[in-house]
Amino acid sequence: MEGHEQLKRVDDGLIATIVLARPDSHNALNAVLIGELTRCFEALAEDETVRVVVLVGEGASFCAGADVGYMRETAELSYRENLQDAGRLAAMFRAVDQCPKPVVAKVRGAAMGGGAGLVAAADVAVAGEGARFAFSEVRLGIAPATIAPFVVRKIGASHARSLFLTGERFGAERAREIGLVHEVVSDLDAATERKVEQFLKGGPEAMAAVKTMLRELEEGPAEAARMMARRIAELRTSGEGQEGLGAFLEKREPDWRGRL
Repeated sequence: MEGHEQLKRVDDGLIATIVLARPDSHNALNAVLIGELTRCFEALAEDETVRVVVLVGEGASFCAGADVGYMRETAELSYRENLQDAGRLAAMFRAVDQCPKPVVAKVRGAAMGGGAGLVAAADVAVAGEGARFAFSEVRLGIAPATIAPFVVRKIGASHARSLFLTGERFGAERAREIGLVHEVVSDLDAATERKVEQFLKGGPEAMAAVKTMLRELEEGPAEAARMMARRIAELRTSGEGQEGLGAFLEKREPDWRGRL
């Protein structure tokens, strides 16, 4: 993609595939890639030509976590500089998480540390049978703090306690059992295509609203009923909501299906 050194964007109709492109480093995160991912997902959020985003790593791995050189640099930063760097890393995960388009993580090989955090920030994760994961930060004397909100939301506090505190590696089947990934498959390409097709059947405005709705529910139950009533009222009276309900009642395809 023009303007990016360490990732690629490939557009195919309504689908944008974002490729982490540091295969020699197993797509490990460094300051450049973090910034590029953030800007890319911020741009995708505003791109009306894109309906679904696929996030994948080039080569043998999805993302092996933090780059060794990057970790060495952060070790030499002051507290204030580290705080700023952590803020940039958090912004990257938020950009993925808050992208209004469905995001599918296509996971092969290693997804460690921040790489597992990207899996957690995606809406759906499909993993190859040989995928492997870890939250190994404690073994480096640090903590998976930046990714914790996304991971705990995905796998729950009990599994997070176990995996965060041991730093142990685990395979694709355990990742599926705890909810970090949704499918473990032998044919990763075909499974990802099936998932993308499912997303393309939904109304784009409705799916964006669902993602916002779920974030609102996480912010606390006190205002949930009021917020959800407002959300469903907005959707039911929107142009897309009217079209979707009308198509259902009239037993026809909604107009967005014709744009696939």
